[in-house]
Amino acid sequence: MHLSRSKLLAAALSAPLALAAPALAAQDIAGSGIAPGEAQNSAERPIGFVEGVAQGAALAVAMTGTELPAGVSLPADTAERIAAAKFTGKAGETLAIPAPAGSPPIMLFGAAPEAGKAADWRALGGRVAQAMAKENAPIALAGLPDAAAMADAAFGATLGQYRFDRYQSARTMPPAQAITLVGPDASAAEALWRSRHQPLADGVRFARDLVNEPANVIYPESFVERTRAAFRGVPNVTIEVLDEAAMRRLGMGAIAGVGQGSPRGSRLMMITYKGAGGAPIALAGKGITFDTGGISIKPNPGMWEMKGDMSGAAAVTGAVLSLAKSRAPVHAVAAVALAENMPGGNAQRPGDVVRTMSGKTIEIRSTDAEGRLVLSDAIEYTVQQHKPFALVDIATLTGSAVRALGAEYAALFARKDAYADAALAAGEATGEPLWRLPLHPAYAKAIKSDIADIKNSDADPAPGASAGAHFIEYFVPQDLPWVHIDMAAVDRCTGTTPLCPGSARGFGVMLLDEMARNWRPQ
Repeated sequence: MHLSRSKLLAAALSAPLALAAPALAAQDIAGSGIAPGEAQNSAERPIGFVEGVAQGAALAVAMTGTELPAGVSLPADTAERIAAAKFTGKAGETLAIPAPAGSPPIMLFGAAPEAGKAADWRALGGRVAQAMAKENAPIALAGLPDAAAMADAAFGATLGQYRFDRYQSARTMPPAQAITLVGPDASAAEALWRSRHQPLADGVRFARDLVNEPANVIYPESFVERTRAAFRGVPNVTIEVLDEAAMRRLGMGAIAGVGQGSPRGSRLMMITYKGAGGAPIALAGKGITFDTGGISIKPNPGMWEMKGDMSGAAAVTGAVLSLAKSRAPVHAVAAVALAENMPGGNAQRPGDVVRTMSGKTIEIRSTDAEGRLVLSDAIEYTVQQHKPFALVDIATLTGSAVRALGAEYAALFARKDAYADAALAAGEATGEPLWRLPLHPAYAKAIKSDIADIKNSDADPAPGASAGAHFIEYFVPQDLPWVHIDMAAVDRCTGTTPLCPGSARGFGVMLLDEMARNWRPQ
């Protein structure tokens, strides 16, 4: 059929329009839809316990002085070499002992503590794993005094050798032969490791993995999927997830508002571990899987670290994973408040007012003060549905805490001295130290809003960390024992330490595990 030029032109112009619908539908995928990689992290050294050093193993010897430990075969001139090197066995010292030709290396590791302190066998294990990481041989760690020290050293070695290298396409696989803890108490040490230390290490490492993942991999929905996989087969655990539709039905305007600028929907995940009867302890974690600041957008330098703004959520998840895997005799519930804070045409604005599920109203002064918003609804839901006997919330909440405490402490807030003392003791016991900062009536007054119940920012004269704490306190019943931990300063390692070889620290897992086991407020 012959068509005129005008008809041909009309047909050509109409053709792209007919093809537009499938192309637009492809944009429903959040992100590119292409995973950055499929590999797993490179294999690490498994942990074992034996009574004697295996032939061919590189030997690490724990020393608390210059006296050689019994039951460990060392070259005849070892004592002379110790004296010549002025090696004292002080914690942090190392000394290489020449091994017979063709034999794996021998290293002495000092573990003697400062006066009045106990030896840190966890740190020793981490140092051994890091110092001997490139040895293409099994590693035997001997000289530890008892089963508890052996299990502690195994814990340290497990955390000290952690790595996150799954996206390095040209990586070289490091040696992965076993680390064995050697001693006559090997069977008792292994039982202690399996029942207590390994589950705790699993919780810390799971939290680290979540925080280290990029935000195009871990977002609210995938955080939930990873968690379900981690808990699969673990007894006495239930997981409940509220999506945005459920949040809207419940009137959770605070958490829904934070995520409304992102195509990735918000989630509230409740993980319950019931290893005992009675009311649970509640652990609530901020889970902003990426924080641009929203409309109140952050500057670019350092923004990549905002993939870790879900470190509080990772901590409470890892803590309950540890409790459940170790079958701790406790009842605990984790409230994991997940959202992505993005700018966009549908994002909330400074000046908006949102309503929580209890009907309390919040004026949004800054969309970059979003962590306290997701926690407000999470806490109200937890209190209403689970009726806990105590609540601990943890969040990378404020830059104010970073400026006040640097990288050495997380900030602690509590209504009562006894609650603060319990948290401080847990921090000291686990090596995750806290420093108490003040709550004050004047700071509580400063968060009041002229047009709503409270405001989420601009709370002069309240210091930023205290203002954030009072904001969260507003949603916690006055008769409920409560502790708030602002971990913004400590979510990442500053350099390499024996238990943390850079990147995410997994802070809070050990602390919360300890509090869940031992805090029973009066």
